[in-house]
Amino acid sequence: MAETLLNLERLCYAHGGTGVIDGVTLALRPGTRTVVLGANGAGKSVLLRLMHGLIAPTSGRVDWTSPRNGKAVQAMVFQRPVVLRRSALANVLYALKLAGIDGPEREGRALDALRHAGLEALAGRPARVLSGGEQQRLALARAWSLRPDVLFLDEPTASLDPNAAREVEAVIQDFHQSGTKILMTTHNLGQARRIADDIVFLHRGRVTEHTGAEAFFRKPQSAEAIAFMQGELP
Repeated sequence: MAETLLNLERLCYAHGGTGVIDGVTLALRPGTRTVVLGANGAGKSVLLRLMHGLIAPTSGRVDWTSPRNGKAVQAMVFQRPVVLRRSALANVLYALKLAGIDGPEREGRALDALRHAGLEALAGRPARVLSGGEQQRLALARAWSLRPDVLFLDEPTASLDPNAAREVEAVIQDFHQSGTKILMTTHNLGQARRIADDIVFLHRGRVTEHTGAEAFFRKPQSAEAIAFMQGELP
């Protein structure tokens, strides 16, 4: 069996008496780019939050492995980034402070992260006057500074114009090349084709397909995935 970074075993989550995630079992390898697809309401965002530990499962297990003392370093970027009322540099420095990084190391790591995100020239600019694409890249810079084993991305370009989306995708590619595991949701099938190594297809909280991206886009196997690809699921 190939080395895995994350194992989900019969993962379930219910909210208000309604099942949202239903018995998901997955084994995900490190370093690859996994894209979660599915119609609106399939449970994609909830699944990412369960994996990241933002919400607790109703039942089942989320097990991580990592060369760093058995615990994976994680970061998550949302569709709409949250930025603090301070400079771009100070936003990254604050994230490093929360992560327990010593003061003398913080600024070097923060500037390096801004450079990778193409924001070094804007380090002193107030974060809240940046464009939407720049704010999203700032969120990615904060994640980069933590040197994560895995990066969760929940529809990271959904509200961006095509140029800004391409810039965000370029930063995501840098993460991948650095060895970070990418776990991402998107409604953009073109983006999924560009980014994904493997596809997890979710339908009403259940995984109906988990396969390589090339095979999925060539010939999806589940009826739900076929309907989604044909535009029959919203």
